[in-house]
Amino acid sequence: MKKLFVALCCLLSLSSYGQYTPTEENLEARRQFEGFRFGIFLHWGIYSEFAQGEWYLNSGLDGQEYAKAASCFYPIRFNAQEWVKAIRESGAKYITFTSRHHDGFSMWNTKESKYNIVEATPFGRDVVGELAQACREQGIRLHLYYSILDWYRQDYPVGRTGLKTGRNLQPDYDHYLQFMKNQCRELLCNYDGVEGLWFDGYWDHDEDSIPFDWRMPEFYAYLHALKPELLIGNNHHINVIEGEDFQMFERDVPGENTAGYSEQDISTLPLEMCQTMNGMWGYKVADQNYKTTDELIQLLVRCASKGSNLLLNIGPQPNGELPRTALNRLRGIGQWMQAYGETIYGTRRGPVEESQWGVSTLKAQTSTLFLHVLQPTACHIDVPMPKKPARVLDFITREPLTYYYNKKARTLTIELPEHDALPDYVVEVR
Repeated sequence: MKKLFVALCCLLSLSSYGQYTPTEENLEARRQFEGFRFGIFLHWGIYSEFAQGEWYLNSGLDGQEYAKAASCFYPIRFNAQEWVKAIRESGAKYITFTSRHHDGFSMWNTKESKYNIVEATPFGRDVVGELAQACREQGIRLHLYYSILDWYRQDYPVGRTGLKTGRNLQPDYDHYLQFMKNQCRELLCNYDGVEGLWFDGYWDHDEDSIPFDWRMPEFYAYLHALKPELLIGNNHHINVIEGEDFQMFERDVPGENTAGYSEQDISTLPLEMCQTMNGMWGYKVADQNYKTTDELIQLLVRCASKGSNLLLNIGPQPNGELPRTALNRLRGIGQWMQAYGETIYGTRRGPVEESQWGVSTLKAQTSTLFLHVLQPTACHIDVPMPKKPARVLDFITREPLTYYYNKKARTLTIELPEHDALPDYVVEVR
């Protein structure tokens, strides 16, 4: 039944718009994006004040009462330059920031709603603007998350969430879609350097008896007309919709579905997997269940081996600081990336499939294969190989490793020295 729903949604979306043809500028932006491999997701809004995660309004709260949090939102320790510096030093190449989440609160000086950080808070500063400036100055690319789902506005065509926020619903999708177009035009035209839009909330209508037509191709065409090189992605958990430039997977590397969000086919578009450092996306005071630095690095390596970027999430605190543990994780990843970044940046999906010992990445320009040994007890590895390599090296020490090539079986066996290169011992094969 769900597959039928998805097919009908796609049919409705494609009915009024022709096939999308990306421009050369867009294709170049895709190529660059594929080479980044590592980005940082930032979920931050007035929900951080409640310290219960970004979905807190959906827990049965009255929307007008919740909105009062804006009047006391004053993140005195927010410093966009410090955020971007810590992220740059982690080795991440881009940031995706939540410009507007499901609670409808805008984190920039929008003219489309007074419910925004400049007009509705004593803080009165344009966070998107400050981040955009810091990213430009420090050479970090900026993408913006934008929720197409809204638990606050009356004109939003209500789906399966946000049903108890006390709204006097007057659904009007024509009006709401125009509101979204106007807001996204502001984000693209008022802030230099916004290279991507990351949409979320499409799944709010995935249980409708009659499929809801979000008119995404129309929306996408409008945005591409404003900025042809813009990269558009949508966290809808279904197959790619016409007009999208990259495909995302939530909490799972492409090809896996442990979280239940990734039944979609893997497309030929650039791929991105998003995951949290701990459990929640937005700040939750009780959630200190952070993944270790080694676990995060191994996740990054596994993503790269599938030809995917990793978008790793942090939920900033209500005072404007990044959590101390998150900063520690960034520093640890950065130290590893300084040594091993060549095996991640600009690589393609590895030709050697994931096995018990680890994964592979490929630097196509130099025909260099990197074998990432994620199992520290491995003493040798067997790798399918069409021909005998010229060199097999320890990536860090550059020392040659002992290996045997079985020409008949086309198998390369590599003897590994004793090593403590957790979380990853890398073998270079040429």
